[in-house]
Amino acid sequence: MTRFHPPGAPVAVLTTQPLDRALDYRAPTGGVEDGAFVEVPLGPRKVLGVVWGEAAGDWPVEKLRPILRVLEVPAMGSPFRDFIERAAAYTLTPLPAMLRLGLRAPGLGEVPGKRRVYGLGTGTPDRATPARQKVIDALRDRPTDLFALSELADLAGVSTSVVKGLCASGAVLEQAMPRDADFPPLDPARAGKPLAPDQAEAADALRAEIATGDYGTTLLRGVTGSGKTEVYLEAVAECMARGRQALVLLPEIALTAEFLTRVQARFGARPAEWHSGVTQAERRRTWAKTAEGQARLIVGARSALFLPYRDLGLIVVDEEHDTSYKQEDGVLYSARDMAVLRASCEGAQVVLATATPSLESWANAELGKYKRLDLTSRFGEAVLPKLATIDMRDEAVAGGRWISPTLKRAVEARIIAGEQSLIFLNRRGYAPVTLCRACGQQVACHQCDARMVEHRFLKRLMCHQCGETAPMPEVCPSCGVEGKLAAVGPGVERMAEEVTALFPEARVAILSSDLFGSARALKAKVEEIASGGADIIVGTQLVAKGHNFPKLTLVGVIDADLGLQGSDLRAAERTFQLMRQVSGRAGRADKPGQALLQTYQPDHPVIRAILTGDEEAFLREEAAQRRAAGVPPYGRMAGIVISDPDAGVAFDVGNALARNTAGLDEIGAEVYGPAPAPIARIRGRHRVRLLVKAPRQAPIQPALAAWVAGIDLPRSTRLSIDIDPQSFL
Repeated sequence: MTRFHPPGAPVAVLTTQPLDRALDYRAPTGGVEDGAFVEVPLGPRKVLGVVWGEAAGDWPVEKLRPILRVLEVPAMGSPFRDFIERAAAYTLTPLPAMLRLGLRAPGLGEVPGKRRVYGLGTGTPDRATPARQKVIDALRDRPTDLFALSELADLAGVSTSVVKGLCASGAVLEQAMPRDADFPPLDPARAGKPLAPDQAEAADALRAEIATGDYGTTLLRGVTGSGKTEVYLEAVAECMARGRQALVLLPEIALTAEFLTRVQARFGARPAEWHSGVTQAERRRTWAKTAEGQARLIVGARSALFLPYRDLGLIVVDEEHDTSYKQEDGVLYSARDMAVLRASCEGAQVVLATATPSLESWANAELGKYKRLDLTSRFGEAVLPKLATIDMRDEAVAGGRWISPTLKRAVEARIIAGEQSLIFLNRRGYAPVTLCRACGQQVACHQCDARMVEHRFLKRLMCHQCGETAPMPEVCPSCGVEGKLAAVGPGVERMAEEVTALFPEARVAILSSDLFGSARALKAKVEEIASGGADIIVGTQLVAKGHNFPKLTLVGVIDADLGLQGSDLRAAERTFQLMRQVSGRAGRADKPGQALLQTYQPDHPVIRAILTGDEEAFLREEAAQRRAAGVPPYGRMAGIVISDPDAGVAFDVGNALARNTAGLDEIGAEVYGPAPAPIARIRGRHRVRLLVKAPRQAPIQPALAAWVAGIDLPRSTRLSIDIDPQSFL
């Protein structure tokens, strides 16, 4: 319940500073309510915070410093504050760090007013210079966006005077506009696409759930091409028609542009966006209008869960199985799980949409915690593709080549028929390993224990763990011998070379996230391919997510065994999901599709399950194995990573934890480790891992909190706890 605190009353204010608790202040003139965004003094600084309730009372009121001012934005509602507290407790994250996720709005403390913004104009520069051209190119990449002066200058890599110089000719448009202009209204009554009978039945079920006004979660499961998006957009329409806000989470920014086009066609205007690709001015606007309730539909990445919704009625998690919903840096959380938590706090509905559900969501549906809706056929005349394996043990493939003769013949047939083929390999770059043939050393990242990946198109080596890049060396960094560095294994760029050599007359397009400098460039390439601008697509998992290529009738998977190695407990599940998703790109229009999986293990249970398409049988078998092992979703797990510049210090901390497990023993938990992490050094810090496994109902969070609280960490040491880890690197 929201309380009002009269002037001078003691109140607790939670800031985003790294403190262990809220601080007490005096309410300002005019008083203040719970959830108000305020500016308070902290030492010599002024910081932002949120009124979190009554003061702890540790200090006399007369000694408390007063709140400096209350920001002119709507207060944070009690459901949002409840979500922040529960999310912090679940993930074992300090409250200030969790609150920081909800205050990611640039200029939040500024007084509302006019702002000057800059966008693409219609004029021509009176004088052409390289610097001016950089500005024009940056704006052409994002023609509908408006930028602050410094933001546009930084984006183009020029000084602000260059931008101002372009305004006189009209090449850059300068205008004053309200700091937070309203978003155009969306029309939920606007007619959507005609629905097939099973789509209409699913849409009616979702509308009925939203009409209750209560919390609930529904797993919307449909084969690729079955029209899940159109179904959940009907749920969005129902939510908005009832005056509530809706959030649609997407796993990749690359999918946003195509999805926004569909939303605009459905509701007559573009929704608000929240992801790393939007400008700072737009982030501020989206945050403010979400808080006011004026932004009715928000489309965003996982961090959009932490916007200050006024009345959130629906959260859609599209491709709910996708691993990119797990935040692996900073605050560690699963956006899918946090979506369910936020909805339970807000009295909202959740729709988990996917063609290949995660075992966690499937198990919750089996237990009756989630409702389940199935779309079993493709929309319109499209049919599911036929799947088959190519046994690579029987194929004569030349050294340094990876496309089998069988797959080559299938691609040739599609080219003759005027249809498209996809060659799929889930490896970015040119080659995963660069080896010196003189000394045998692999070129490694100097900051990590990871190999550098050659990106030949960029003429760089790149570490996929820390992002470090370096130019391609002429000599071996280990032995200094020149001309002996060799690429080992294929990446998507190397596959493109092979495809071009095998099919010299074909038009080849590459889809990989690192090859596009902007979302607009990627969108343009996808549209070009969809309109028939390529005969063969060579792509990574980027192409498996939501893109629709009507002329694509063949998918060739180069290495179906790639994800089956290693000790990741989800390896089989992820391989099944990825293979089914990428296979589903074929035959989405009127022509039938085929998927061919190159494998050295055609009798592997996962490969057999992919071919049969009996997903229920696969999930039941996977569930039985997980249940027997006591691992998620039938047990609890937590990963502890200790890092330090000194490996010995990290191991000392790990050993101290391993010797003192009394509290964990009491809840039936087991501790494994310490052991070096599979990638034992990242960004110069040595990493040691422990793994905690506990029964499903065990109170693992308080036990873990008490366990690590008993250790005094050296100043140089960092310790992170990952509840329900997705990665074990």
